[in-house]
Amino acid sequence: MTTIQFVLVIVVAMITGMGSVLDCMQTHRPIIACTLVGIVLGDMRTGIILGGLLEMLALGWMNVGAAMGPDSALASVIATILVISGHQSIPAGIAVAIPIAAAGQVLTIFVRTIAVFFQHLADKYAEDANFRGIEMVHVVAMLLQGLRIAIPAALVAAIAGTSGVQSMLAKIPVPVTRGLQIAGGMIVVVGYAMVINMMEAKYLMPFFFVGFSIAAFTTFTLVGFGIIGLCAAIFYIQLNPKYSLVQVHDELDDL
Repeated sequence: MTTIQFVLVIVVAMITGMGSVLDCMQTHRPIIACTLVGIVLGDMRTGIILGGLLEMLALGWMNVGAAMGPDSALASVIATILVISGHQSIPAGIAVAIPIAAAGQVLTIFVRTIAVFFQHLADKYAEDANFRGIEMVHVVAMLLQGLRIAIPAALVAAIAGTSGVQSMLAKIPVPVTRGLQIAGGMIVVVGYAMVINMMEAKYLMPFFFVGFSIAAFTTFTLVGFGIIGLCAAIFYIQLNPKYSLVQVHDELDDL
């Protein structure tokens, strides 16, 4: 890893860390974070593949109330560095990402606890009508979220290509890595179940089971499934009386 790549990895890690609390650009999502790190390290293809697989795991990683979910940003950045710079396989990266996400969960709670101080400081500035102070408090608190990812990423990037790290990862027992991969697959199922449960779209369940059956008994690619899904959505909208122009006009007349 060159010096420029090392600096850019830290910048990307800062962006993903801040994105995990901003949520507006979704830079903390694995598909984006892994791709950005892959571009910086010169292997965008591996970054996209790893990000897509981790994205399936991260469907079940979400904050529910005061409960913090695993840190997908830290897991994505560290796993991509280990896979590309550390010359590890993608399954090994996925296996490592799961415990890293759990460790990042603890780190997230720690940083957010520190951020409480800045919240009270912002309240004090608000009482004094010090808008500049409020802005600076927001900036400092946001930088802490970026450093939460940037510091571990810098440490891993500095030693990722060393023989010590490679030998350490190689010593992980196969049952452990295989078990983590199986657990990751179960998390994917839980993630899908949570999304479907939140949608409460029971009338769409036939499409879900049809797609599941096609995936299980055919060799369709994701592009093929995308085309089938788009066509099914168009047919559903065209044939459903709920979305017909006559129905819309009747509802407008009732108003």
